[in-house]
Amino acid sequence: MSLLNTRNWCAVSRFVSVAVAAMALLLAASAHAAAPGITGTAFSLNAGPGFSSQPDGVLVYSWGYGCATGFTPTYAPAQFAPLGFCPTMQLPGPTLIVTENASFTVTLTNGLPAAAGNTSILFPGASTVTTSGGVAGLLTRESTQTNAVTYTVTYTHPGTFEYYSGTQPDLQIEMGLFGAVVVRPSTSFGNSTTSPNCRAMPWPGREDFRVATAAYDNALSCYDREYLVQWSEIDPRIHRQVEDQLKLIASCPTTAGLQFSCPSALDIVTEPYHPNYFLINGRSMPDNMDANYAPNYPNQPYNANPHMHPGELILVRYMGQGHWQHPFHEHGNHVRILGRDGNLLLSQTNASLLAGRMEFNTDTTPGQADEGIFYWSGKGLGWDILAHTNSNAAATATCTPDANGYYTTASGATLPAYTGGVFTGGSANYYEWCADHNHPLEVNPVGTVGGGGPMTLPDPLIASNGLWYNGTPYLGPEAVLRSRGTAPLPPGSPGQNPAPESGIAFMWHSHNEREITTNDVFPGGMLMMMLVDPYVWNIDETL
Repeated sequence: MSLLNTRNWCAVSRFVSVAVAAMALLLAASAHAAAPGITGTAFSLNAGPGFSSQPDGVLVYSWGYGCATGFTPTYAPAQFAPLGFCPTMQLPGPTLIVTENASFTVTLTNGLPAAAGNTSILFPGASTVTTSGGVAGLLTRESTQTNAVTYTVTYTHPGTFEYYSGTQPDLQIEMGLFGAVVVRPSTSFGNSTTSPNCRAMPWPGREDFRVATAAYDNALSCYDREYLVQWSEIDPRIHRQVEDQLKLIASCPTTAGLQFSCPSALDIVTEPYHPNYFLINGRSMPDNMDANYAPNYPNQPYNANPHMHPGELILVRYMGQGHWQHPFHEHGNHVRILGRDGNLLLSQTNASLLAGRMEFNTDTTPGQADEGIFYWSGKGLGWDILAHTNSNAAATATCTPDANGYYTTASGATLPAYTGGVFTGGSANYYEWCADHNHPLEVNPVGTVGGGGPMTLPDPLIASNGLWYNGTPYLGPEAVLRSRGTAPLPPGSPGQNPAPESGIAFMWHSHNEREITTNDVFPGGMLMMMLVDPYVWNIDETL
């Protein structure tokens, strides 16, 4: 089904999209994010047509970069290799994971319809780009339907960068010809003695889904997990014009003697611009919370569903790939801006200090890429988020703070031993804010967490709080069971946050209310959920 534009469809789309969104939330398994892509020093890409799937059931005709026929990519992180797929068209294009100062080539073939004309790739932020093949274009050499072009690219500094079409960019970028380049630093950090942030991964029993240990050649830029979010929009009117004109050109009779000539090229009006679909990594909510490489999105392999443990440093790579600026708001904490367009932000007077601001909104600006550090620890909430009070063995656990006031080991450099599916060595309160240890929240709880708290919570067995609510204000399955009893939550309880996980959910979304809709129906668009998971829960990004 292509994108429809009838009065009947507009009338029913609001009902259909709400129903689809509700069913997806009920049926979807826990899906995590990461920053998956393909790696190497030689990439063969294709620009081709296809369809992007939207939560209201519409398939939007689009263009995108993908892997050329015959090219076998290497997936990164490596755990995605058994799951990965790279079609000849995807939205956004394949994330290219490379290393600073290491040249790589991108050979681009043009699989677009002939009426679309030439296409190309620009690599803003690259130190050098040389070209061969193709034909001369306005901004770079371009690929025709019969003549591929090869770009040789070098980035001499790490960071997050965009790539996109330099041919008719008002049309070709809107149609989906864009992607990301993640440039890893050549310096590797792990168990650093100069920064407690440079923790070796994987932690015992866990897998490492980072593409590097640090974002830049600086120990201040070390992190534990990373996520890439590419923000874009779709104006269905433009895509409909392209699809309709291509059909007209293909069906136009060529019989000699006609009093008119058939068109051979597209003539698309791209302004005024009125997008109705708002995407993160090529998907709208709730689709963006399904797994990476989910087979039901054959042209949209990347999701947006971040997970973390308390105290972990989360690197978020932000990228504006569309026409508009989007105000991205992360509930749970502000974000420390780390770098921008491949430039680590350091103090002008003391290069040993970061200079990036703490941001309430990390706005994504077209053509700009930022990195930011997010973390959540529960510090200062005023109650024991792990519900240690009245909890048998855990109640006697001592919260001995480190220099920063948290219970950790070796100043947060390593985790306690992980054996048999549980942490040992007193880690029931790992990375707990010690000042809140054994402080209950409830005066009259449903379960066994008791007395002296500042408030009485509603009974979760009679009050349904949504698919992401774990049943209590506490973190972790053991704490949740002790604070609400053993009875199940009512229908509509946490389908996205199951009892074995029992994380604390925060919404990450655009602060432009229209952008958290899909074709004007809420919820949808640029919205995702971030879960803070207990340390006993293994965050497997391939799920």
